[in-house]
Order: sequence, then C-alpha cells, then structure tokens
Amino acid sequence: MCGIVGAVGARNIVGVLVEGLRRLEYRGYDSCGVAVYQDGALRRSRSTARVAELDAQVRADKVEGTTGIAHTRWATHGAPALHNAHPHFSTGPSSGADPLADAQRPGRIALVHNGIIENHDELRAELQARGYVFTSQTDTEVIAHLVDSLYEADLFEAVQQATLRLRGAYAIAVFCRDEPHRVVGAREGSPLVLGVGTQGGEMFLASDAMALAGVTDQIVYLEEGDVVDLQPGRHWIVARDVTGRHKRVEREVRTVLAHTGAAELGPYRHYMQKEIFEQPRAIGDTLEGVQAIVPELFGAKAAAVFDAIDSVLILACGTSYYAGCTAKYWLEGIAKIPTSVEVASEYRYRSSVPNPRTLVVTISQSGETADTLAALKHARGLGMRHTLTVCNVATSAMVRECELAYLTRAGVEIGVASTKAFTTQLAGLFLLTLTLAKLRGHLDADAEAAHLKALRHLPAALQAVLALEPQVIAWSQEFARKENALFLGRGLHYPVALEGALKLKEISYIHAEAYPAGELKHGPLALVTAAMPVVTVAPNDTLLEKLKSNLQEVRARGGELFVFADADTRIESSEGVHVIRMPEHYGALSPLLHVVPLQLLAYHTACARGTDVDKPRNLAKSVTVE
Repeated sequence: MCGIVGAVGARNIVGVLVEGLRRLEYRGYDSCGVAVYQDGALRRSRSTARVAELDAQVRADKVEGTTGIAHTRWATHGAPALHNAHPHFSTGPSSGADPLADAQRPGRIALVHNGIIENHDELRAELQARGYVFTSQTDTEVIAHLVDSLYEADLFEAVQQATLRLRGAYAIAVFCRDEPHRVVGAREGSPLVLGVGTQGGEMFLASDAMALAGVTDQIVYLEEGDVVDLQPGRHWIVARDVTGRHKRVEREVRTVLAHTGAAELGPYRHYMQKEIFEQPRAIGDTLEGVQAIVPELFGAKAAAVFDAIDSVLILACGTSYYAGCTAKYWLEGIAKIPTSVEVASEYRYRSSVPNPRTLVVTISQSGETADTLAALKHARGLGMRHTLTVCNVATSAMVRECELAYLTRAGVEIGVASTKAFTTQLAGLFLLTLTLAKLRGHLDADAEAAHLKALRHLPAALQAVLALEPQVIAWSQEFARKENALFLGRGLHYPVALEGALKLKEISYIHAEAYPAGELKHGPLALVTAAMPVVTVAPNDTLLEKLKSNLQEVRARGGELFVFADADTRIESSEGVHVIRMPEHYGALSPLLHVVPLQLLAYHTACARGTDVDKPRNLAKSVTVE
C-alpha cells in the first residue's frame, strides 16, 4: 500500500528518495510526490502518474535538497487527484483577509502519512475554527496542520504532542522549514523503519526496509507508539508508555539484506509471470532443512504450545484467507483437530466464543496486514494467548507479535496479485498439519515418510505443471473476450477455485465467482449459458464422480467447460468440454499444483486484455490500513 521514504544528510538526497519510491512501487499506488528543504523554503513535486514521471519532473524542475520526504499514495480519503497527493504542507492559520491566498503560500511543515486517522473530522473542525485552510480531502493534511498548531521551535516535541491527539493507524514522516536538518517520524499500527546510513551521517525513514536497499542495511524496526528524531549522524527514539508520556528508549540496529536482485524482471514480461515461475524454487527454499516432522520447525516453544491446545483458529485476508480455508481441510482431515477460519477484517467486530486452548494462526505475506494484526490483538484480548504466524517477512510486526512462526521463503513478491506467497503458505500450513497430527497420534512413521517424500518432490511436480503454459495461453484467448466466469471445485479444491476466481478478477477485471460444485443446482446454475465459461478443478479424489455429475449439469444447460483434470480422471475433451491434463495426481498436496494453471490462466487473460498486470487498478500489495 502507501510507501514512505525520508532522509537527512549532507548531499542532495532527492535521488535516494525517488529510488526508494521506485522500490516500493510493487505495493500499489495512484499518486506520488517528493518534498525537500531548498533555498530557505519547502518545495515539492507531485504526480498522479508513475514514479518514473515524478523522477523526470523533479529533474526538470531542479528540485534538490539535503532534507526531504517522499510518498506513494493509495487513495483512502479523497480521490486519487493531485491536490490529494502527498507530501502535504501546513500553511498556518489564515489571516482571514484572503484565505485562498493564504492556503497557497509555502508553509513550514511538510508531512507524509500511511494509515487512516479515525478522528480526522473532529480535528479538521477544530483546526478550521482556528483559521486553518484545507486544500485536500485527506486525513493527512489534518496531521500537517495539527503539527503546525503545536509547533513551538521543536519539531520532535510537536510531533509527540500531535500523536497524543490522533486515533487510528499511522506512520508519518515530517520536517519543518525552520529546522531544516531534522526529520521526525512516528508510527502506530502502520510499519516504519529507521535506516542508519553509512556515509556523511545520513539517516533514513521508510515504510519498508526494501526502500533503502543499496543505501543502508542497518535497520531499526520502530515499535508501536515510537517517535523518532533524525539529524545528521544521530537519532533519538521515544516510546509512549501507558500513561501517555514519551520516554527515551533504545532499539536494536539490525543488519537486513533486502535482496535487491529479487526485484530484477529478467526475461519475463511481468513480475507476476516471474513469480509464478519462481514457485518451484520458492517451495524448495521454504522446505529446505525439513528432514523430519518436529514441533521445533515452528520455534523453540512449539512443543509446549502444541501440547496445550485443542483447536485452531485461522485469521487472514484475501489470498491468505483461501490458504487458511485449504488448511482447514488438512487440519481436520489429517490432524483431527477442530479448525475455524475467519476473515480477519470481520472477526474482530463480531461476538465470538473464545477458547483459551485455541492456537490462533495468522497468515500474511507481508506480516504487516492491518486487519490481520488487529484481529490477532483482538484474539489475544479475549484470552487466546497461543499464537503462530505463517509469514514471508522475518522482521515483520506479525512475527514479532506471535509466540511462534513459520517463515516462508518466497522471496520478494512484487506483483500485486499473490502467487508464490500462496503456495509457500500452503507448504507451511501442511507442515503444521503434519506436526499436530503426529503429536496427536494420527501420523505414523510410514505416513510421515510418504508425506515428506511428496513434499520433496513438489518443486519437480510444479515444474511439470508450468510446462502446461502453452495450452493455458490458448484458453486465455477465449477468456479475454468474456466478461463473466464461474469456477467450480469440491472439498479440498473449493478454496483453490476461490483463489482462481480472485486471480482472474484482480488482474483481468473479468467478473468471476467460485462455488462448491455441488451448490450449482441451488442457484448459480441459473447463470450458466454458452457465454459463461465454467472453469473446473478436477483432481482424482473421492469426490470425482460427484464432480462429473455437476459437469453434466453444466453441459445440459449449454455451458462451456474448461477442466483442469488429473490424468486418470477419464474426463475427455468433447464439444463444449475443454480439458488440460495435469501431469500427476498429488493427493493431499494437490491444491499446490492445481492452483498454478489457474494463476497462468488469469495472467495470460490479463495480458490478452492489455491490463496493467503487476499494478491492477484500485489495488495495493500490502494492505496496511483497515
């Protein structure tokens, strides 16, 4: 989602700011901007185009400075328009003679912000009563004016006071015309890191350590309620205690390798295509070192935690939620442990029945998903203290907040539509299933060996599935002309159908819905015509014959079927039935294979329709607001 970069040093840092924004483009945005202290005043450039256009703009306008902040915005409050783009300036209270002219004059506070301020209307009314003039619809401009109203020659103190008035989630970076060699940051519910530079006393702020790759690998992860003061060669951090007072604290400086090479596109047309084809490697890396099924795969305390639980609650959003839905079938079918899966954004707002012996499992690619973090805190607040996360970022808030963790090793995922994160999450969740099954006496040595063998073979099996790409491309030409599609699956493969439908609508903008195939006759069959392609996941499992009956229901209504079938299902191509044969049946792990051609179908359909595959409209990669 929105991205922040800030810097203070001795050289012109505009290039660092813009390059940091470029590294954050994968998060999704609809406007961008940069502000610096230049020639005694605040100066900024903003754009509703891409970072490349902003770069050209700041070069042409000769925007330069040793102190500055930059931002990519994903619109929440206010349309994606130039006047709503960050950075925002304060102007001070209006004189009253000409408020519009007052609003246009350069101010003294420049600020960027990720998150949502819940009491912005209340603060806006208060500031307007004091004469402040607003030029945007954003909640961010409220913070800029609030800091200005509290400023008394000490920006660090003003920001601390301002944070005490804010309700909601935020990460901010701010600097002041009157203190030109100082940048102040603060966070609450939204990620922010401090980067300690390696030359000229430079100091940095960013919403993601990846933004600082190539500049510094010395990173401090700021914690909830922290406010940080950056000046050349030094920094201070204060934390808010339970009384609301700020006290000086020390935070560990970590060496973080951002793996800049992962962002290179190489021979692929889009990052999404690259990431689809990286899945064999990503799965191999995620499973590296797994020689036996032992609790220690999830942390040193795992054995004691797993012994203390009698149920599982999975909390996640979007694609990660579908991974959790798949895991429910495994956990209940193999480990015989009661499991529920909740959409994180809904869970915290309904009355539920907490069980202190529940293992709360969160799933997140970034580990910063705001809804999932909030749901985790809610579950803990209800007395469920046993927590585990399946996450792709070792330094994320999710990993720090949970008692146990399984780190997937998917590498950086830049395409907004998740692919390799999903399959590596499934791998981690399957290991969790086997571990709980073994501890509960439902996994003998022979079954353990068989599952480990299947896991080790996954990279090779995925390579065979990827070889189906030419056949999928042929189907995509047909799908590109459609505006609606149905996806069907049964049992373990229903969540895979859900994920396939999500991928298609995310990047091709074709309306797609997924149903359990047995539900067709209970309503969705009314939609089936020759114009509605019906995509079916057809593994050779115990529900195959039931699924074949559902396919006949579609054909009887003139529907056109596109079936991804295991080789031994005896589903043949015929008029109105198109079949792509999967290389092998893969039992319980079949979802990891069957989802890949669905990813390819969505990708190539989007390419055929000419959409922006890696940056689909209205979406963001890391959803760090509620």
